[in-house]
Amino acid sequence: MTPTYKELCLFTCDVARSTGKFMAEERKSFDESKIESKGLHDLVSYVDKESERRIVAALQVLLPESGFIAEEGTTTKRGERFNWVIDPLDGTTNFIQGVPVYAVSIGLLDGDELVLGVVYEVGRDECFYAWKNGGAYLNGEPIHVSNRNNIHDTLLATGFPYNDFSRMGDYMKFLEWTMKNARGVRRLGSAATDLVYVACGRFDAFWEYDLKPWDVAAGAVIVKEAGGIVTDYSGGDNFLFGREIVASNGLIKLPLSPEGGLR
Repeated sequence: MTPTYKELCLFTCDVARSTGKFMAEERKSFDESKIESKGLHDLVSYVDKESERRIVAALQVLLPESGFIAEEGTTTKRGERFNWVIDPLDGTTNFIQGVPVYAVSIGLLDGDELVLGVVYEVGRDECFYAWKNGGAYLNGEPIHVSNRNNIHDTLLATGFPYNDFSRMGDYMKFLEWTMKNARGVRRLGSAATDLVYVACGRFDAFWEYDLKPWDVAAGAVIVKEAGGIVTDYSGGDNFLFGREIVASNGLIKLPLSPEGGLR
């Protein structure tokens, strides 16, 4: 019998926590000579790869028929119904540099629908999780998006473009607008962390382009179950594979054009 979404989610929390503890231990004696480059400003380490192998092995036992969409490509198996969407270490550059903002991010697709998400933020030992129609939680306690409805009272988050600069002009125009109108703008370096901070009300909205499915899958579920809204730049639902995302508490509206600039 297939486990319920709740059962799958709670087991995934254990997997994420275990993987995060492995990362924290490796960070103590991390060897930068083992860093590899996947592209411009796109780094990977043995910690990313080993973490992904551990996650895949554990989830394969939990749900043998499932497949995987995983950042480091340690497996290319696809499932007919279930597919895990995994970023074993979201915030690799932070990890490498010793900046304590990085996370394990694990989402689950049932067909085309995201049905659960787990984000374990290693530095703060915080496990955010949610499953379809089950609400959102942080270390066992329910969480909800903020209730701020005035842009001047909001704290926003974004991710800076790091290797796709084709939309920089529009991005900078919108960033200028947010800096002039919001209480503040933050760039943490981990999209998964940004999203769950929206879910628990620390941030009021987040936007970024050129993200991959594993960057946003888990966090998007958690934001939605916490009462927030997640869309692409056009207001549609193509945020998972469309390489752009806006997440908010649903009360504030960012005047973001489909091109990434001001409407």
